[in-house]
Amino acid sequence: MNLRIAHIFIFLFSASIFVACVNDLNDVNATTQYAEKNVEHGKDVELIYSEDGFVKVRIQAEVVTKHNTDNPYIEFDDGLHVDFYDANLIATSTLDAEYGVRYQKELKTVVRHNVVVVNEKKETLNTEELTWDEKKHTIYTDKQVIIKTDTDTIYGEGLEADERMTRYKILKPGGSKIKVETQIDSNATVNEDL
Repeated sequence: MNLRIAHIFIFLFSASIFVACVNDLNDVNATTQYAEKNVEHGKDVELIYSEDGFVKVRIQAEVVTKHNTDNPYIEFDDGLHVDFYDANLIATSTLDAEYGVRYQKELKTVVRHNVVVVNEKKETLNTEELTWDEKKHTIYTDKQVIIKTDTDTIYGEGLEADERMTRYKILKPGGSKIKVETQIDSNATVNEDL
């Protein structure tokens, strides 16, 4: 008899735990609807930013998720490509990254993973994270950077630059490789990295 009472007690205890874990279906539906109202999805999106009537930036992304919260932000889930334009609507520099997030109130965009910036001199910046401050028209990072020019490759940690990367400063330079041309004979030239 005591064993039977123990089984009943265990059954009732288990049932009470199960019932306690069940949510009200109306609460679940309300939460889901709230989440769906505050998130927008887009595919093959092109965003144009202008200032004083001039197009300054064009962003292209395959997948975009917009979060309409108190601090709204846009995620570029599958990467993005950015073109920066001058006053003549000529693309002077580009930025590519595998992921990005733009904070609308702060007017800042953070890009991550295989970030590549190419400026109008065809100098290339490679890093893993970069922040673009739209108000200050600057880009910066505290991560490792590699800048390749026609003549050398510069290594360092941290970078501050204007948004087109025409002027930049590496915060902690780490060295460089210089390309030198040497003449072997009158018809051949060899490029060597030093």
